Amino acid sequence: MDPVMEDLLQLLQLEQIEDNIFRGESRDIGSAQVFGGQVLGQALSAANNTVHERQAHSLHAYFLRRGDMDAPIIYDVDRSRDGGSFSVRRVVAIQHGRPIFNLAASFQKSEEGLNHQIDMPDVVGPENLPDLTEVVPQILENIPEKMHRYLTTKRAFDFRPVDALDLLDRSPKKPQKCIWIKAVCELPIDTCLHQNLLAYVSDYGLLSTATLPHGFSLGQGRLMMASLDHALWFHRRVKIDDWLLYTMDSPNTSGARGFARGHFFDKDGCLIASTAQEGLVRLISKESANRERSDPKSQV
Repeated sequence: MDPVMEDLLQLLQLEQIEDNIFRGESRDIGSAQVFGGQVLGQALSAANNTVHERQAHSLHAYFLRRGDMDAPIIYDVDRSRDGGSFSVRRVVAIQHGRPIFNLAASFQKSEEGLNHQIDMPDVVGPENLPDLTEVVPQILENIPEKMHRYLTTKRAFDFRPVDALDLLDRSPKKPQKCIWIKAVCELPIDTCLHQNLLAYVSDYGLLSTATLPHGFSLGQGRLMMASLDHALWFHRRVKIDDWLLYTMDSPNTSGARGFARGHFFDKDGCLIASTAQEGLVRLISKESANRERSDPKSQV
């Protein structure tokens, strides 16, 4: 197995320290704080460890505080309900004695029923698209150090944007984008594992869709962005080691908050999952942005 993917699977597996209480570590992927998708995936993993013969169909989460990458995260699971068909779990993630994140997740026994879905957009396939890490060197020289690390850190997923990435482009665009995503290696057949990984990867790039109409390139370092909440619905069986098309759009940005939605389709056009997120999108001064460039460890 690819060593980066193997490390991610260990990260999501968690250590059980008591009934309903689990402990996780963090990895630095180049972001300013613990990556939100990591906490989301770990919290779902903790909830999955308390449910049997039922699969997650929805989760709703709030990010309360920045995560400390140097401290473990404790996940406290409340077994809220186990009914005839559905189970509900509440998870609180704790660091330094304070909650940093909470999640509510619902699980369901497998059932048959009515079936319809929206159509997948007609876009070019992933085979001839470059990976996200193949960034033009001149662009890397002109973006903040934190973003440089974020873009060049080796990942457990292959990301192939349908439209070319240009972090220095300041022209307004439609608040829409598509990216093909796939795990870098074959994975065990385990629905919970694939759901945990989809939760993890669903936080990549979603909120930045809300910045596209405003002519501020992320390479300027003039936007402070952070996830506030995240929702995810699983419609059909997830297989994250096959190509999935992640389509994203942003209906609204206002009040220093951006709202974005996403859909995951497999290559056959089946809608696998849907997601939605609101996050902080705050414009900062040029002086603060320049300070960020000169001192990558500074925090605005």
